Amino acid sequence: MHIEQHILDKVNEWLTPTFDVDTQNQIKEMMTTSPKNLEESFYKNLEFGTGGMRGIMGVGTNRINKYTLGKNTQGISDYLKKSFPGEDLKVVIAYDCRHNSDTLGRVVADVFSANGIKVYLFSEMRPTPELSFALKYLNCHAGIVLTASHNPPEYNGYKVYWQDGGQLVPPQDEEIIQVIENLKYSEIKFEANNSLIEYIDTEVDNAFVDSTVANASFNTSAKAKSNLKIVYTSLHGTSIKSVPSVLAKAGYTDVNIVPEQAEPNGDFPTVKSPNPEEPEALTMALALAEKLHADIVFGTDPDSDRLGVAVRDNNNKMILLNGNQTMVVMTNYLLEQWKKAGKLDGKQFIGSTIVSTPMMLELASAYGVECKVGLTGFKWIAKFIKDFPELKFIGGGEESFGYMVGDAVRDKDAVGAILLMCEIAAQAKENNSSVYQYLQQMYVDFGFYKEHLISITKKGIEGANEIKQMMIDMRENPVAEINNQRVIMVEDYQNSTAKNLLTGETESLSIPKSDVLIYYLEDGSKICARPSGTEPKIKFYFSVNTAIENLEEIPAAEAYLNQKITTIISEMQLN
Repeated sequence: MHIEQHILDKVNEWLTPTFDVDTQNQIKEMMTTSPKNLEESFYKNLEFGTGGMRGIMGVGTNRINKYTLGKNTQGISDYLKKSFPGEDLKVVIAYDCRHNSDTLGRVVADVFSANGIKVYLFSEMRPTPELSFALKYLNCHAGIVLTASHNPPEYNGYKVYWQDGGQLVPPQDEEIIQVIENLKYSEIKFEANNSLIEYIDTEVDNAFVDSTVANASFNTSAKAKSNLKIVYTSLHGTSIKSVPSVLAKAGYTDVNIVPEQAEPNGDFPTVKSPNPEEPEALTMALALAEKLHADIVFGTDPDSDRLGVAVRDNNNKMILLNGNQTMVVMTNYLLEQWKKAGKLDGKQFIGSTIVSTPMMLELASAYGVECKVGLTGFKWIAKFIKDFPELKFIGGGEESFGYMVGDAVRDKDAVGAILLMCEIAAQAKENNSSVYQYLQQMYVDFGFYKEHLISITKKGIEGANEIKQMMIDMRENPVAEINNQRVIMVEDYQNSTAKNLLTGETESLSIPKSDVLIYYLEDGSKICARPSGTEPKIKFYFSVNTAIENLEEIPAAEAYLNQKITTIISEMQLN
């Protein structure tokens, strides 16, 4: 097959003595046996997306390996020295359960130390939220976690955190990327200064557990805690290091761990995908819940930032909540607690994202707090905390099963969110209610909002081009009517414009640029199209709503909203 010259130039660079013999041999093998794989490995450089950098492990510029991560780390080292002149620089590094995470974590530590930077390296795998916590606890300048979240086993990744404990955001991200791009691989310092590398574990673990319990506990009685039967699975990931300790410290005694999934394993052998957003991932946990007659089920992804939750409905059947539902339940509960404690005075805010449920705006309005809405990714919610120090952050989430309680951790945090959901469930059960009934009452109080997500996977170079073309078509030929409802507004975050299709007026959007399109219909429906920043996917988010006056109206309202979503999907030819 024909391979473009610019790709061959990169390949030839990787065949020089800068790269080890094993790397060179793997490339030579690909050249003869798999030119297609060679092209995929070198046709571009791995990029930072919504959740850092993720990619398939292997040789090449489009793969996760010691050289691509070494180059990142060298660039960040140079940038840190420029940003904090004269300071004794410190970084903290964590990694998850994936293959090579520990060795890649050590490579990153070696490069930082070779650049004269003090490194705190977790002695073994830890949850991502603990990395965010540790960064502030240890007063570090930056933090790195090696993880690919819920991606398939062949993936790994690299997330960068800054002084505030949140992930990199503009302008630092672009500035650092520029530094990295300008580096030559030969400039990477791989020779470790071992005197600058310190292993950490128990002290930070204990501080993280104590902080989580303090943040997410709300005066639940010991009896209510012991009466809540919990099933929990780590899906072979890192949360096993923290969740059992947090629940035990908080006083929850009936915690039942899915034994087959408790052992960390980068192959994730019992699931197709270790993603609690996928119902299938919680199959074993739900089976154990039925066997034990449990009240609530939790599952976390490999790096423990996302959580899936299942609760019993009014017919005592276990049902999975989606990310929007868990988000509004936790937010409403937090707002109630803050109100009860007399802590709401208009100087607080909750956080959400442009693709999440508009119900968050209703909650903010009802309690007299602000709802700050940013792009997808918790780095934007963390940025709000940093940018508005005069406002106190209560909690916030996004539809992709992430939530953050308070500001001790500046990223989505399944550890704290699980404890918060236990508090809600235990108190509801003590009052002869349930999480499900609590959510239903919210639909009466604030409006019945229903969301749906379609994710279309398009792999490789061709797939990336197809996704690009889909977005071009929707931009250049916006739909005027869907489901007999006029499209009244189109927000284009790539062009930073919001156009009213009825009046023709255009306004500027203040949110940073991103490849996202949102259609608003005249009945309050919302449709969003967004290519994933970390996976070869394009995602379509649908939100519909209706007002109801009592609980008895819920079944009919739900059927009506389901039909509305089905019709919209059909008319957009996405099924």
